[in-house]
Amino acid sequence: MPTKRSARAPWSKAMIRSQLEVVSQIRPPSLVLKNATYLNMYVKQWKQANIWIEHDRIVYVGPDLPKAAVETVDVSGKYIVPGYIEPHAHPFQLYNPATLSKYAGERGTTTLVNDNMLLFLQNKEQAFAQLDAIQQLPTSTYWWARLDTQTELDRDSVLVDSERIHDWFNHPDVIMAGELTAWPRTLKGDDEMLQWMLDAETCGLPVEGHFPGASAKTLTKMALMGVHSDHEAMTADEALCRLEHGYTTTLRHSSIRPDLPGLIRGLIDAGLEAFDHVMVTTDGSTPGFYRDGLQDALVKIMIEAGLPPIEAYRIVSLNVARHFGLDHVLGSIAPGRIAHLNILDAIDEPRPSAVIAKGQWIYRDGTSLFPNELVDAALALMPSTNVDIELTPNDLSFSMPVGLDMVNSVIMKLFKISHDTGQDELPRDGDESFLMLLDKEGKWRLNTVLKGFANDFGGLVSSYSISGDYLILGKCKLDMLTAFERMKQLGGGIVLVDRGEIIAEIPLPLCGMTSQEPIEQLIVQEEVLRSELLGRGYKFEDPIYTLLFLASTHLPYVRATPLGIYEVMKKQILFPAILR
Repeated sequence: MPTKRSARAPWSKAMIRSQLEVVSQIRPPSLVLKNATYLNMYVKQWKQANIWIEHDRIVYVGPDLPKAAVETVDVSGKYIVPGYIEPHAHPFQLYNPATLSKYAGERGTTTLVNDNMLLFLQNKEQAFAQLDAIQQLPTSTYWWARLDTQTELDRDSVLVDSERIHDWFNHPDVIMAGELTAWPRTLKGDDEMLQWMLDAETCGLPVEGHFPGASAKTLTKMALMGVHSDHEAMTADEALCRLEHGYTTTLRHSSIRPDLPGLIRGLIDAGLEAFDHVMVTTDGSTPGFYRDGLQDALVKIMIEAGLPPIEAYRIVSLNVARHFGLDHVLGSIAPGRIAHLNILDAIDEPRPSAVIAKGQWIYRDGTSLFPNELVDAALALMPSTNVDIELTPNDLSFSMPVGLDMVNSVIMKLFKISHDTGQDELPRDGDESFLMLLDKEGKWRLNTVLKGFANDFGGLVSSYSISGDYLILGKCKLDMLTAFERMKQLGGGIVLVDRGEIIAEIPLPLCGMTSQEPIEQLIVQEEVLRSELLGRGYKFEDPIYTLLFLASTHLPYVRATPLGIYEVMKKQILFPAILR
């Protein structure tokens, strides 16, 4: 018999009997919100009621008051909406799942559906222990199971096979499969990937696509293969096309695609009246983008773009819960739901003045009440980084005839290298930089040139990358060595050095990818790095995403991967990485 409280049935028989006793007034509820004006999602109306909560569950919504309660709060003059749900979080964009949950929850996003990318290639027991610790937080956290790694792994990496995929499918906190970045493989006949998609459906998991620029015919084919949703619409027409093809369509507003205002206005102008299959996401934005909040900020954008407030609140709650088959426990204020509640001062002000998560106050009267000890317990289970390899001047030999030219923050094309790469420093009046991808175990390296990153910096080293290997780039080889040594001292991180001086750094000691710092502090660190790079010639939207996606093979046209310089469309290695 199962002992774990799962995503779909979180209450035991004993808990339910206790909740029934509260409704029968045999026992007092733990919290009552008196004189509440709340949004009833099912009739799309603001209603008046008293809301009874027993521990983590709403047990009664109606006119009655109990004879007694452990705590009663009069919320007259306030507006109560369900906690917001982020349907597509990447919780490793310098932050980690625990610190993101805290920051998001305090701003009303009490449920996150998370990418498992960083955990996917870890030992299963180690990864699942982290999931269990994060589940102890007052916020709700669910996960999706990846079907591919977004890069070409070297042959010594962990095997991505059916056993690993199915272990994730069967975890009770996993509620989705995807995002399907390797969909072209499936269209071209990869039956293993197609089988995993069919297995996901058998397990009751919707499959999410990743279809930028997809034609109507491609959307049709992927729907036939079992894809349920997509978040890559970049225009209102693309969003409408997805809706018309039966997709749940997630509109994006992120640090590299801040599209939501135009998408909402475009859908309204097009006459769309049915928003029931629309969700919104911040798509794993970098920390500074979250200064204004998460789903609360997106609700504000939607209202200002002309969407009725009730529709905006449904999009960030009930719509998401229904899509994932969790509307019996999430997404509304009704008996039986998890007690995630946002208390608002005004209907058009979605940043809550108080937040209840799993029946407990986590933000109130301008003060965080989030249990930091639970955050620390989750952080303690995340692996730390031990960078024990040496980088020597002999490694900094760049004889490749071609390099990567940046089209934007994340897309690269091939170019012919023009500068003499045998010198110790490249000219600062140009935009070519040395680039190395170094195996995290020191077995191989890929040396080339990156064009378009910046022109006035010495060295930048990052343990933050899609493959988990080390990125080393710069104009000056000595500064690159200095930055690498500082990154080692930090136990992982991003370090910018110029003329021997450390200009900016972000320590990332957890897996070399994430920080232990609260997101408020991480925002400051990232903004310093970003400001320095912009001042030194970086001209695109997001340098952090550039570092992350240099090795990512779900983007065109060429990438620097653990196997070598990789041409995405032809799926071939142009120049291999070499053994050290």
